[in-house]
Amino acid sequence: MKFLLRMVISAAAIFGVAYLSGGWLLEVDSFWPAAVVAALVFAVVNAIVKPIVSFLTLPVTFLTLGLFALVINAGMLYLVAAVVDGVHTTGFIQTVLAAIIISIVSSIGGALTSKDD
Repeated sequence: MKFLLRMVISAAAIFGVAYLSGGWLLEVDSFWPAAVVAALVFAVVNAIVKPIVSFLTLPVTFLTLGLFALVINAGMLYLVAAVVDGVHTTGFIQTVLAAIIISIVSSIGGALTSKDD
């Protein structure tokens, strides 16, 4: 149940970034199925691809004092946009900002759902 709730929060974050920015940061055609599928693909990409890329780019991340991690997050969002129909990126800086916002909102939502009552 928590997994589904986290996916809905992630999908809402993706759709919210697209909607609230007016398509400037990210373009999503609809909440269902584009944002929901993007959230699922984003979860899979972050679980499988991101650790491999992060490990391979560890020297660059170390040299940039961790700032290259922002580029890695944007790359994962680019990958999601390439795979999912209905999700489009608008530029590199915009994608970095969108990835930051989505990560923050998803982290806060994940922290709120993992609290024990």
